[in-house]
Amino acid sequence: MSPQQASTSGARWVALGILSSKVFGLVREVVLTFFFGVSPHADVWRTATRAPNVLQNLLGEQALSAAFIPIYSRLLEDGRDKDAGRFAGAVLALLLLAVSVFVLLGILLAPFIVSIFSAGFLGDAARVAEGLEAVDRYPRTVQAVRIIFPMTGFLVLSSWSLGVLNSHRRFVLPYLAPIVWNISIIGALFWAGQRSGLLATPTLAGVETLDRWLYSACWGAALGGLLQFLVQLPLVLRCVPSLRLALSTRVPGVPQALRALGPALAGRGVVQLGFFIDTFLASFLAGGAPSAIGFGAVLFNLPLSAFGLSIAAAELPELSRSDPATMQRRIIERIERAIRQSAFVIVPSIFGFGAFGFLVVALLYRRGSFTLEDNWLVYLVLVGYTLGLLASAISRLLQNSFFALQDTRTPAKIASVRLLAAAVVGSGLMLLFDRLAVASLFDLPSTADGLRLGAVGLSLATSLGAWCELLLLFHFLHRRLPSLYLPWGAIARTGFRSLLIAVPCALLWWFLATGTGWGAHRQALVVLPTYATLYLAWAWWRRLPELEMWLGRGRR
Repeated sequence: MSPQQASTSGARWVALGILSSKVFGLVREVVLTFFFGVSPHADVWRTATRAPNVLQNLLGEQALSAAFIPIYSRLLEDGRDKDAGRFAGAVLALLLLAVSVFVLLGILLAPFIVSIFSAGFLGDAARVAEGLEAVDRYPRTVQAVRIIFPMTGFLVLSSWSLGVLNSHRRFVLPYLAPIVWNISIIGALFWAGQRSGLLATPTLAGVETLDRWLYSACWGAALGGLLQFLVQLPLVLRCVPSLRLALSTRVPGVPQALRALGPALAGRGVVQLGFFIDTFLASFLAGGAPSAIGFGAVLFNLPLSAFGLSIAAAELPELSRSDPATMQRRIIERIERAIRQSAFVIVPSIFGFGAFGFLVVALLYRRGSFTLEDNWLVYLVLVGYTLGLLASAISRLLQNSFFALQDTRTPAKIASVRLLAAAVVGSGLMLLFDRLAVASLFDLPSTADGLRLGAVGLSLATSLGAWCELLLLFHFLHRRLPSLYLPWGAIARTGFRSLLIAVPCALLWWFLATGTGWGAHRQALVVLPTYATLYLAWAWWRRLPELEMWLGRGRR
């Protein structure tokens, strides 16, 4: 199989795996909204999973992609399988030591972690005493973090497994593995709901019942993290029969990986600091802001992860196998082809979320405790994130190009600029938008503790940061690869097609809403498939090469 065929086939398998996993992730989010809606308990869940995920993302897929995959793939390409096995075993041993220490510290320092990540929760006790709030989120978040933190270590090890399997062109299992994590959380919630006797009527649950549901979900997440690693381990052992644990930095390849890991960790640290700032700022907003950001981000990440990041993940091992003499030319060719393939799905997703995101949110979330007011807030947050969707997808491809060129420092520096831009703009926009109540904006029944729009300001700032990162990544990569250009013309044509198809679908939505009296769920079941079908039919009729590549019939 040629490198181009391998990466194209790999991208399809990665997309299939991620899409399947994300579908279960959506089911998880639907279940969470059914039990908690956009509420203080949903804020606790979102914050509790975000805090330990800093460690997972810091040591996980992105850092390992930069430091582990290029070296491991090169060893395999050179026929040094035994050295590759020793290298993988040494990296695993070092990760085991690191995550063990960090998990223990996370459990012991949970109160400090929560007070840093979500300082706004510290004021909940006073608001509860004054009768302004019903739930004190701080102690619940501390307990939830302590339950969840061990999950983080297993997910880091799962990222190591993903790096090994991707290097062996085994793409499906590592991206399907998160399904067991989602199933574990869903099963724990339904088990707790059944035991409470309120499974059919979650809106009647009191604070103590909601607490039990929350902690059950946390225990389900911890167990799911272990299962996610274990399901990949047998295939890893078959792919790497020479794998041997060795806590040593002298194994061939480890010193180079550690040198690359430093800048990669710095870059990921900046990104994680950005997540921290979002969580920190959201904790000061009106109740429900952290959970609204989380629910919107899940939908935003669906096309980004399944299609944009799948291409980037499949390209990196192939680029790392390249002959240095031809690497620059191949990077230029692959970037343009990968961006076109990614934009084929990302661009219509942008128009779809912008025009019909309200229906997407309603179809997936609006049931149980999730209200019409929640629907509007999450939709607006989703729109804010969607404005940066294309930039985020292209940026990941450009980052991988730097990694393939053995440069992990430049993306780290650029990530710092992204963070600064998002933080400065976000802190201002969130305060401006938090003056607006969702109920008054859309003429809904008003409540004393109603939702406000501060979370929308944070999502808009995130998109601005994504575009800053893209422009800087391209600028510095273009200096190293002067022949590199981004296919903006092809992207614009895809956007124009998406707009033309969205217009009649919007008219169909208007007719269904005004002429039939159908609810949002039935409207969504007609409008959303119509939009997707028309877009794919147009692509098939025009025989667009991007569709041919996704279907496995691209030019060889």
